Amino acid sequence: MKNLLLFLIIVAFVSCQEKNDISSIDPVNWDKREVKNLPVDSLLVSGQTYLSIYSQIYSQTEHRIHNLTATVSLRNTNVNDTIYINKADYYNTNGNLIRSYFDKTIFIAPMETVEIVIDEVDQEGGTGANFIFDWKVHQKSHEPLFEGVMISTYGQQGLSFTTQGKRIK
Repeated sequence: MKNLLLFLIIVAFVSCQEKNDISSIDPVNWDKREVKNLPVDSLLVSGQTYLSIYSQIYSQTEHRIHNLTATVSLRNTNVNDTIYINKADYYNTNGNLIRSYFDKTIFIAPMETVEIVIDEVDQEGGTGANFIFDWKVHQKSHEPLFEGVMISTYGQQGLSFTTQGKRIK
């Protein structure tokens, strides 16, 4: 009887656990950020930014790899103006598109940060993953800031570093 009760408690506990899905696919409800009426193109300046992301790094040799969690921050540094992001495409080490995060223009409100998380278990990007962002801002506004924070912990050891986007167009 005790064994049956213990078994039922374990089954109940395990069934209540959440699935460990890759959160990087849908951490933000992009539909709520869709821009319905984009300002007239002549009032906006377009740009494109490259951001390197490391979902894995080498350790000791090229045969030992550590997986990392990456947080990609899309930041609006303007106090008054909204910015618009047309594309956030994630590529792997070989330059193959892994996923596009949205297929419509989204907004980021003044001083707001929107994040994309690449989970530690998501190894598709590899050691040379990267993002391309297409964006638009008002003519006298600051460009968006794109940053990556990569982290891994194992026991009492931790590893973290950052990257910043570079405008390429």
